[in-house]
Amino acid sequence: MSEHRETVLTGLKDDTAVLHRISEDLTKKFTGIFAAETVERYVFESYTALGRTSRIHTYLAATTARFAADRLKALAQSKGAIAHDVPEVLFVCVHNAGRSQMAAALLTKHSQGTVHVRSAGSAPGSELEPAVVAAMAESGIDLTEEFPKPLTDDVVRAADVVITMGCGDSCPVYPGKRYLDWKIEDPAETDLAGAREIRDEIDLLVHELLTELTATNE
Repeated sequence: MSEHRETVLTGLKDDTAVLHRISEDLTKKFTGIFAAETVERYVFESYTALGRTSRIHTYLAATTARFAADRLKALAQSKGAIAHDVPEVLFVCVHNAGRSQMAAALLTKHSQGTVHVRSAGSAPGSELEPAVVAAMAESGIDLTEEFPKPLTDDVVRAADVVITMGCGDSCPVYPGKRYLDWKIEDPAETDLAGAREIRDEIDLLVHELLTELTATNE
């Protein structure tokens, strides 16, 4: 057993009580939509999935609560249990540590609530690229609370538009959804100046996408 896996399992044992409290809170939030057993399964699965890549155990329970809540919301949306009243966009790259995080943050900022945005990685990294965080901060967007998230079936099912960025065919394909592939350089291979260029390139594409979504939704 690897040292990292041992750490995750030890953390799971230590955090069991916290995860049960998270499950109880989310069960109340999704009353009438999901049974307590379903919520608890999602919470513990989310904890384990994030723990496989996260280097910082200190915040794992908190990120688990956010990740599990968003997955449950996506599942409820895909089942029609929660209103789907704005377009849902999912950005997917390999590590969810650069391109997809930038795109999600930019679309969230520019859409001002008229679009709901998620991001995920086909092989999520352990943390966001420092150059990406710095470049986005220069644009007034704080990514310090964001974290790489694994790609899950529920968020794909909830999406209207799925935009891939270098992750190949790892994203499942469902009928009735729009799929786009943006050819964007990986910021992990650049410095801050390169991250700025990638940010600006993504920003142009995001504006084009938002114009299309706004026109379609009118």
